[in-house]
Amino acid sequence: MFEFLFNYPPTVFRKGEFMFAGGWPVWLLVILVLLAGAGLGWYLHRNRGRLEGRKPALLWSLQLGTVALVLFLLWQPAIGIESLRAEQNLVAVLLDTSRSMGLVENEQTRLEKATAALDAGLIEEIQEKFQVRLYGFAGQLERLESVETIAAEGNSSRIGEAVAAVLRESAALPLGAVIIFTDGSDNSGRFDRRAMAEIRGRNVPVHTVGVGRTRIPGDVELADVSVSPRALPHSRLSAQVGIRHSGDSDQTTRLSVRDGSRVLASKQITLPRGQTVHTESVDFDAGEAGIRNLTFQLDPLPGETLAGNNALSRVIEIPRDRRKILYVEGEPRWEYKFLRRAIRDDANIPLVTMLRTSPNKFYRQGVDSDDELANGFPSRAEELFSYHGLVIGSIEAAFFAPAQQEAIKEFVNRRGGSLLMLGGRRGLGDGGWGVSKVADVLPVKLPAESAGTFTREPARVEPTAQGRDSLICRLHDDPAENLRQWRGLPPVADYQRVGDLKPGAVPLLNLVAADRSLPLLVLQNYGRGKSMILASGGTWLWKMRLPHDDSRHHTFWRQLLRSLVAGTPGPVSLTTDRTLYADTVHVKLRAEVRTKAHHRTNSATVTATLTPELGDPLHLEMHPSPEEDGIYEADLTVASPGAYRVEATAHLGETTLGSDTRHFRREDGVAENFRPEQNRELLEKLAEQTGGRYWTLEQVSGLPDEIRFSKAGITSREIMDLWDMPAFFILLLSLRAAEWLLRRRWGLV
Repeated sequence: MFEFLFNYPPTVFRKGEFMFAGGWPVWLLVILVLLAGAGLGWYLHRNRGRLEGRKPALLWSLQLGTVALVLFLLWQPAIGIESLRAEQNLVAVLLDTSRSMGLVENEQTRLEKATAALDAGLIEEIQEKFQVRLYGFAGQLERLESVETIAAEGNSSRIGEAVAAVLRESAALPLGAVIIFTDGSDNSGRFDRRAMAEIRGRNVPVHTVGVGRTRIPGDVELADVSVSPRALPHSRLSAQVGIRHSGDSDQTTRLSVRDGSRVLASKQITLPRGQTVHTESVDFDAGEAGIRNLTFQLDPLPGETLAGNNALSRVIEIPRDRRKILYVEGEPRWEYKFLRRAIRDDANIPLVTMLRTSPNKFYRQGVDSDDELANGFPSRAEELFSYHGLVIGSIEAAFFAPAQQEAIKEFVNRRGGSLLMLGGRRGLGDGGWGVSKVADVLPVKLPAESAGTFTREPARVEPTAQGRDSLICRLHDDPAENLRQWRGLPPVADYQRVGDLKPGAVPLLNLVAADRSLPLLVLQNYGRGKSMILASGGTWLWKMRLPHDDSRHHTFWRQLLRSLVAGTPGPVSLTTDRTLYADTVHVKLRAEVRTKAHHRTNSATVTATLTPELGDPLHLEMHPSPEEDGIYEADLTVASPGAYRVEATAHLGETTLGSDTRHFRREDGVAENFRPEQNRELLEKLAEQTGGRYWTLEQVSGLPDEIRFSKAGITSREIMDLWDMPAFFILLLSLRAAEWLLRRRWGLV
C-alpha cells in the first residue's frame, strides 16, 4: 500500500535527500505561494457574500492549499539517493550455526526458521541484483554452498569475530551489505568496544535478523557467580550468585555448592514474581589448603527443559601462606589476652605481639626469631612491610616517631596492608591519633581533643545493614538467627567516641549507649590496603559472661583478623581475566610487580609458567604494559579443556622479587547453554552502529530494497521523481472535493 501511494519503498524516503529537479529557485516558489495567498484573500474578501465567521478562512485555506500543491509539483520534487549498482556488488549472508540455534520453538528449530526465510525467495531476490556469499559461523567462519545441509552444532557464537572476519576478507571487494541471521547469543566474551569500533570503521551496513524468543518462560539460569579466587584455609567464604528467570510467578528452587560429590552448602531460595534478575548469597567453608573445583548448581524448575544453564564452575585456591599480624598494645589488659587466645589455634595467621609492660620495656610473643622486633617497633617501612596486618591497641600516637607514623601510613597505602585501631584510654582520639600522620588513613575523623572520648561504661552492640551482609559479622548463616545472636551478646565493657565517618567509610557494628547509636566497627579502603577501627577494648566480656562453650567471641575475632590479612598483596600479584573459560581459548594474564619496598617497577623480568593437568609446562615471558606502570601482560591460547595452574615470577637483576599463582579451568560445550533467549539489544546496537537495521523474520521481505540503497560498495546517484506520486493527486482531488462539499453545505452551489 505504501509503495502504491508513494511509488517507492520507505527506505528511499528514509535514506534519500529531498530536492527540486526543475531547477527553478525555491525563493520564487515561496513568493508565488505568498502572492497566491494574498490574491485569494483579497478576492474572497471582495466577494464574501453570505460567508460569515470562519467560512472565508476555511475556503481560503483549501484554495491556497490547492494552488501551493500545484506550484510545488511544477517545481518537480524529487529524491536523490545513492544506490548499489546491479551485478557489481557483493552481499554477505551469515548464518549462525551454534547449538543455541538448535533450540526448538513452535515445533521448529531456530536454524530451520532462518533457513526457511532464506529459502522463501529472499536469497533469489537478492541474487537478481547482487552477488551473494553465504557463510556459516559458530566457532569458526566457513563458506557455504547452500543452507540445506547445515546443522546447529557449534560450541559458541562469535558474532563480532564472524562479522569482522567477513569485512576483512572482503576489504578489496565491493561489499554492499552484510546480513546476519542469529539469536544474538555472543558468548565469546570478545565482542567489546574495540571489536565494534573495527566493524563500524569498515563503513559497511550490517543488517541483523533476530531469530528466537526474546524471553523463555519457565527457564531459570545461573547467570554468574562472584567469589574470591583465593582464601585462607578454613575461612568462611560468601559467594554472590546471579540468577535469571522468567519472573512469571513466585517459584522455589535449591541452590547448592559442591566440591566434587561433597555438598559444602545448600539453601532453598524463592525467585520473586516480576523480577527477571535475582541475586542470592551462599556461605561455605573453604576447608583445608589446596585447590577447590566448585560447582554452583540450581535444581531445575518443574517442567524446565533447558537445564544446561543451571550450573557454573569456579576454581578457588586455598594456599598454605602464613599471613603475619603485628599487634602493638600499650598496656596489659583483658582484650589483649582474649584476642591472643581467639587466634592462637590458627596456624595460618601467626600473631606477633608487642606488649608495653613499662615505659621502656616491651614483652614480645609469637616472634619467629630473637632478632624480630628486638629494637622495638620497626623504624623503616621495609621492616614493617614484612607483616600483612597491623593492630594498634591502647597506645598513644606520640610513642611512634614521625618516621614510624609515616611507615604505618605507607604500610596501608603502598604495601597494601590492613590497619586495625582498637579503642582504649590511650587509643584513638585520647591517644592523639586524630592529629597524627596516620589520621588520613583512618575511616573516621577523630575528635580534635585528646581526652574524654573513652568511657568505661557498658554498651550493647548491634550490626548495621552492611554488617549483616559482611562475613566479619557472620555469627550464623541464617540472617534472622545471626541478628538474634548479636542481640544476645553481653554489652562490651567500654567504648570510645570516634567522630564522623569519612565519605568512603562503611560501618559494620554500632554501639547502643545512653539512647544513642555510635559507630563501633568501621572500615574503608585506602590506597592499596584498608583501615579499620574497633572503638572498644571490652569485647572480652563476651567470653567472660557467656558459657565456656559459646564460641561467638572467638568466631568474631577470627573472622575480623582473617579479613584483615586475606587480601594483602605480595610484591607480585597475578590475575587472569576469568577463572572459567567456557568455549574460548584466549587467556589474558596480568601481573602487578613491585620492588621489596613495594614501588612499581618496569625494569623487572617476569616469566609465567602454565602447567596443565596433563602435559608439559609452558614457559613464556610477560611484557610491560604501555599504559600502566608496574603492569606486565601476556596472552595465552589454551586449546585443551581441563584445569590449569599459572605461576608468575619476577626478578630484578639477581634479586627475586616474588611470585604468585592462579588456577583456572577450560571447558568446551557449555557456553551455548547460557543466555538462550534472543539478545535483541545486541543485534539492534550492531545494526544501529553500522548504518543497518534490525529485522524480525516476519519483516525480512523488505531486506532487498533496504540493501539496494546503500552507500557502501559501488554506487551511483539516482534521481527519483516525486511529482507523479498517486498520493499527490489524491491530495489534490481531496482539496477540491472538500471545497465543493463545503460550498454545497453552505448553499453556495
